[in-house]
Amino acid sequence: MSPPTAPKIYHIVHVDRLPSIIADGSLWCDAEMARRAEVNAAIGTTIGMNSIKRRRLTERELSSHPGLYVGQCVPFYFCPRSIMLYVIHCANHDDLSYRGGQGPILHLEADLQQTASWADRNRRRWAFTLSNAGASYSEDRSDLTQLGEIDWDAVRTHRWSGGGISPAVKEGKQAEFLVEQSFPWELVSRIGVISQQTYELVRTALDKADHQPNLEIMPGWYY
Repeated sequence: MSPPTAPKIYHIVHVDRLPSIIADGSLWCDAEMARRAEVNAAIGTTIGMNSIKRRRLTERELSSHPGLYVGQCVPFYFCPRSIMLYVIHCANHDDLSYRGGQGPILHLEADLQQTASWADRNRRRWAFTLSNAGASYSEDRSDLTQLGEIDWDAVRTHRWSGGGISPAVKEGKQAEFLVEQSFPWELVSRIGVISQQTYELVRTALDKADHQPNLEIMPGWYY
């Protein structure tokens, strides 16, 4: 299937990270977040898997940008309701230290074309992968004319495992868009949350923000 006319990208983050994102005016890559954690314990809740973060920082170099590691980039999915969110929802993976479920998790939505244009203007490298960027076999590209190589049927599906479903669907759904070092808060166009409770927490965090993304309760983005 062809890519969408105006594809969106999605970053998931715990709601308690939002004040620091707004204050910094940026989302930061894992490499920078690890550095900051050493000097400031109050940066908010980490929701990813530690072993995967380490691998992305030290082992997964992008073929389209030699010398740039996945962990040096801010990661986005091409869809909400990602497989990683399901892992967070289940809260039973041995390598997942966060056990608070999906309730406090936000989806930060941005436009892919605007993001690539911003990165080009600011000399930030970017790439997209055809599957999980942390996997050793993952392929990456840095040309938007190659977006059709993403399995968009897999990206859009809600059924990515179980009887009769190819493992390739799960792989394709995990395609990522990566932006070197940081991503500007001003490019976040919409925030999706699961409940009124989380909506109110986000609304409070946004009160003094210069940039105000649209905020919506989006239960269909969750499990």
